[in-house]
Amino acid sequence: MKRILAISDIHGELGLFNELLEKVKYDLREDQLILLGDYVDRGPDSKGVLERVVELKEQGAIVLRGNHDQMMLEAARGETGAAGNWLRNGALSTLQSYDASIEGMTLPSRDLFWKHVEFLKETAFYYETEDYLFVHAGVQPGVPVEQTDPYVLMWIRDEFHRGYSGDKKVVFGHTPTFNLRGTNETSVYFGDNRIIGIDGGAFYGGQLNCLELPGERVYVVEKG
Repeated sequence: MKRILAISDIHGELGLFNELLEKVKYDLREDQLILLGDYVDRGPDSKGVLERVVELKEQGAIVLRGNHDQMMLEAARGETGAAGNWLRNGALSTLQSYDASIEGMTLPSRDLFWKHVEFLKETAFYYETEDYLFVHAGVQPGVPVEQTDPYVLMWIRDEFHRGYSGDKKVVFGHTPTFNLRGTNETSVYFGDNRIIGIDGGAFYGGQLNCLELPGERVYVVEKG
């Protein structure tokens, strides 16, 4: 059986991402890599992360969409209020990774930016196996995932954290594990109700986590 390797909330931290893949000895022939979204914003190299994610998907990785990736798409489409919303949530670092001269909310003219926009449009909102469900933020308790509004899958927090009681274990990011615990602990969170939070808050000085399944082994890299 292949190892499943789940990583979430890279947020432009390309160096940490590559270091983590090396640490887990990722082998595309033997392992199933599942990326849970939020590739962009806040960190120094969103463009580089997306280039790496495109490459990994071409090699067989499963790529899900996070709320920050969705904000980038909405801004690129010119939706009302989307530009300001994205700017408040870390867009400038993403835009400047494509063009360092950008100031304020100006979309890059570079083809690579628009190539990445098209790539993100094709990402999935969830992925299921026999035992696990993978999603960026969580699921709506009592609602089949295939019937759930994708917005919920990318944004939900407390209702899912407290109310989930399904049979499958849900692996998710979005909410840093230090918030799930109410402490400064950033390791993977194993909830009593079969939820597993893996967002180590790398950008916030925490760590980037990788969860290996089915053994539930955890690999960690920390910001220097």
